[in-house]
Amino acid sequence: MPKGKPSVSPELKREILERVKRAEKPTKEIAEEHGLSPHVIYGWLSRGAIAPPTFAEMTKLKRENHMLTELIGKITVELSAEKKKGARACA
Repeated sequence: MPKGKPSVSPELKREILERVKRAEKPTKEIAEEHGLSPHVIYGWLSRGAIAPPTFAEMTKLKRENHMLTELIGKITVELSAEKKKGARACA
């Protein structure tokens, strides 16, 4: 393997990172398939984690947060109602 930085197209880099994120195979195996060091992939991941989220990512997260908050509210109300029913049955 020649020394220096390997040249990886943005498309291939994106594909590799997606495979790693899906845990398709161990990072070491994916790196070997492409003639890379696992350290290169971990570097890409760490730099990606530092980047601020895009507007689309933030919108998606806000929507998910809202849905989860509603779900927690519904579950809390249901549990409270069941607890009251249980307390009445014991009385």
